[in-house]
Amino acid sequence: MTGQIDTATQRDTRNLVLVGVGAVVIAATYLYLILFQPTDIADGLGQSSFIAIAGYLIGALLIVVGTIHRLPTTTITLVPVAIAVNIVIGQLTTVLGLPLYLDSIGTILVAVLAGPAAGAATGALTNVIWGMTISPVALPFAVTSVVIGVLAGYAARTGVFRKFFLAPLAGLATGVVAALVSAPIAAFVFGGATAAGTGALVGAFRAMGNSLLASTTMQGLLSDPIDKAVTFTVVAAILAALPTRFRQRFPFVRRFRVFSAATPVAVPAASAPPIDGAAPTDNAASTTTPQQG
Repeated sequence: MTGQIDTATQRDTRNLVLVGVGAVVIAATYLYLILFQPTDIADGLGQSSFIAIAGYLIGALLIVVGTIHRLPTTTITLVPVAIAVNIVIGQLTTVLGLPLYLDSIGTILVAVLAGPAAGAATGALTNVIWGMTISPVALPFAVTSVVIGVLAGYAARTGVFRKFFLAPLAGLATGVVAALVSAPIAAFVFGGATAAGTGALVGAFRAMGNSLLASTTMQGLLSDPIDKAVTFTVVAAILAALPTRFRQRFPFVRRFRVFSAATPVAVPAASAPPIDGAAPTDNAASTTTPQQG
């Protein structure tokens, strides 16, 4: 028994290290983009793009390897669907020139159902695939998607999604953090021009005499909180529409009571009449039935 416990502890430690190394690799890639400011990344697969792709992809894969043992088949199946939803909706808003993104619905959905690490991996893989196939501009912002996935997962863990009205508030807070993370990339890598809708806002702030970084930060603080409030609300509505049995298939949901703070309540089991008229004892058998939330 002791050997089995030691083996399990070693496995958990190894997986935790993998997740930590993955996070460090993603953070290092982000710092590379900020410090070296490779302006050629939007042109396609050059050296800077290769470094960004390699860094974010390796980081995401390390996180996936470190968490996949805890993910049920349902989650593993859900991740590709979530990535597709992110890319399709995100690309649509870009084409329409909207001042919002709406490209993290799938990331937040996975984070709420499966936890911060699964959300982070979904976000990173979304931007890597999106950047390699359709829009190179999406690639450097993988770190923002990682942050969104982590924050959404911890929001779910603390009970935000037990009350519908709390979801947009968590979205607002997440949007502020996302804006602060994204602003240096938008300013130093793309010169503030990342999408038609948001680029127009950056141009407006620049016309007021603000610096490029200040303009991208103000644009982010204006767009991101609204975007994430809308996205969190959409995800909360989707989750509310899902059958309770489906949501409870996810270990993360059950462990942290994501959708209900109710705890299991002991209900006495039906028992046969006492033999020879003996009074029932205090140790009567009971069964545990979960209280409906």
